[in-house]
Parts: sequence; C-alpha cells; structure tokens
Amino acid sequence: MSTLVKKCNSVVPDIIARAAQKEGIDGKELALAIAKGKAVVPANPAREHDPIAIGEGCTVKVNVNIGTSGARCDPEYEYNKAACAIAEGADAIMDLSTGGDLKEIRKKILTLNATTGTVPIYEAVKRAGNALDVTPDLLFSIIREHCKEGVDFLTLHCGVNKESYESLRKDPRVTGVVSRGGAFHTAIIATTGEENPLYSEYDYLLEILAENETIISLGDGMRPGAVIDAGRRAKSTEYLTLGDLSQRALEAGVQRIIEGPGHIPIDQIDYNVRFIKEVTGNAPLYLLGPLVTDIFPGYDHVSGAIGGSIAAMSGADFLCMVSPSEHLALPDIDDIREGTRVAKLAAHVGDRGRKGDKWFDKGETGMAFARRNLDWNAQFSHAVYGDYARSIHDRDGETETCSMCGDLCAIKILKECLENRN
Repeated sequence: MSTLVKKCNSVVPDIIARAAQKEGIDGKELALAIAKGKAVVPANPAREHDPIAIGEGCTVKVNVNIGTSGARCDPEYEYNKAACAIAEGADAIMDLSTGGDLKEIRKKILTLNATTGTVPIYEAVKRAGNALDVTPDLLFSIIREHCKEGVDFLTLHCGVNKESYESLRKDPRVTGVVSRGGAFHTAIIATTGEENPLYSEYDYLLEILAENETIISLGDGMRPGAVIDAGRRAKSTEYLTLGDLSQRALEAGVQRIIEGPGHIPIDQIDYNVRFIKEVTGNAPLYLLGPLVTDIFPGYDHVSGAIGGSIAAMSGADFLCMVSPSEHLALPDIDDIREGTRVAKLAAHVGDRGRKGDKWFDKGETGMAFARRNLDWNAQFSHAVYGDYARSIHDRDGETETCSMCGDLCAIKILKECLENRN
C-alpha cells in the first residue's frame, strides 16, 4: 500500500494539507476522500512541486499535453509550451514526447513547478523499434524509470485486453482505435494473441506504483475517435474492466484516476460520465474534451470545451485541454495558450454547474458591478485573462463605453435616465 494513502486513513499528511488549503477545504475531508478513492493528490516524493487535488470536493482541474513528435522535434520549444500552459493556468502537464531523447526531454519538463504525467508505452515502442517488439520486461522497466524520475501520474492502458479487442472486432467502428497507447496494445493482442501485460500482470504493476507513490491513470484506450462511433461496444467493455481495475487499485492502496471518452454526442455525455463514475467507485474522472462534433477542425478546442463543461457539471474532475490544432498538427505556443484558456473556461463553467445555487464567486459578482458602473479597470481586474480583454477594448482608443454600442450603450442610457429623474 502507498505510504501516503495509508497515512490518510488516520492523519492528514503535510502534502494533503497543502493541497486542501489551496482548495479551501478541510484537510481531514480531503484525506478521507483519498482514503476512499474519491480524490487524489499526485505528488511523487522524488521531486518537489506545488500539489493539486483532483476529485470529490475539489475544483475541476485542467491538464495540458505537450511533447515532441517524429515530424517536429524541438525539445526547447516543448519546454516553452509547457511553461506557457502553466502561466495560463494549467494545473498539470503531460509529456507525450515521441521524438528525440525522451529521457532528457522528460528530465527538463520535470524541472517545472507542476504536476506532471507521462505515457510509458510511447517510450517502450521507441526503444523497441515498433509495438510488436515491446516486451513486458521492457515496459515495466520504463514504468519504473518514470516513477523513479519523479513523474506524478502515468497513463497506462490496462483496460485494453483480449475482451475489449473482441468487442471491437465484433462491433467494428469507423475510426477503429484512435488512442496511440490503445492502438499499440491492440496491435500486439491482434498479432500475437497474447494478453496485455498491464492487465495480466496488474498486481505487479500496482506494487511498482505503490512503492514509488505514483498515481495510475487508467487510460481510455478504446475511447471513440468520432461521434459516430460513440455507441459501439468496445468503450463500454473497457469501462467495466476499468471498474474492476479501479477497485483492485483501491484495495492495494494505490491512488488512481480513470480516463474517459474522447468523442461523444452532447446528449450522451451525462450518461457516460455517470456510468464511469458508478462502475469505478466514484474515482476521479479525467476526460479529453469530450468533443461533441467532428466537423469543425480548427475549432476542436471549442467543441471540447462545450463537452468538458457538461462533463464537469455531471461529475468529471479533470479536463484535458484540446488545442485548435487537434487532428491537424502538433500544437504551437499560440495553440497551447488558446487551448489552455478555453479549457480553463470550461472547468469554471463546469464548477458552476456542479455547485448550483451554492456557487458563489467574488469575481462574477465584481464583474457585474464593474459593468454596471462602466468601470473598465475593474472589469479587467475581475477578468481571468484581463490583459487580453484590455487589448481588445483598447483597439478603438479610450472610450467610456465599448465601441460596439457607443452612445447607444444600454447601461449608460438607463443610468442617465435614472439620474435625471432623481
């Protein structure tokens, strides 16, 4: 059992107290949620950084993916992208690098003051040369390396097994398997007939993670890659497997996160979130999007934010940023900035939906009064990205109202009318 989880059953460890303070919640409440598997604090003791809490009683968090590829490999630029994401409010970073010296890239990313995750199968495939040459020993060795280096959470596609592959085969999808990690494991199963070692040797995997205080993010390797595939059987088969694996991790004292679907019609989001939450014992849920339409490339970050807001309102805890370049290209810094900001907006809206009438935010109240008073400086101070808002307002020079309404400003007209009556 993880030492941190074991402590949470009786005391409030310092790292948990710090995370709870940031959330504005009681440390005992957070420790109890962790012990019950309803919240996590990803904090590998091999490196120091500000902790975050994800799950029950916590605000919705945002992760941003960065990383090199075989087509574009500039480690320094990826570091700058990660730093940009953190500056824009990202709560966590995932290094998905597949090109260049992966160990050195990861080492540099881990110097940033942020919760950090990786996907070890990517490095395993790179070292082996192709997916079919990845051995269990190589994969577990790399997992252990990532843990020792200070990675806080690992996406591991343990739910991609023979059963989910059989569901995919019997109920085929247009886009097949779009998860890279899921595709690697599916290819191995389909070609060799051998079970995914992350599934067959799951207890051994949990021992490694417990020993190193590293969180398992149970990957959604069978997530639908198009809304037309959302109703196919493979993802539901994986959900049920993840439910079993989630329970086994909880019993082993290993903190875990569950990853969810990527492309889901808007009317199916609530059902899918509640289904996953139910079968996994209300474990923290981490979603890419979900994207609610496939025909607006270039605006997938908006599609993902729409889905993310609804998912968060339904109970999702952790949103993965979708960039404007999703499905098109490796994101640049502008994509990271825009995608992070839109994901933060989605998380904020989702929090509002969760809390309902209990929700109270001084920024929202302050903005209402600032707009009533036509106080532009106050409006920019209450805005999450105030400098950007100011740059738009100032395009037409300094004005009392915005340049769209000018003297026809509804607030100004009513204000003057009421003043004249008095």
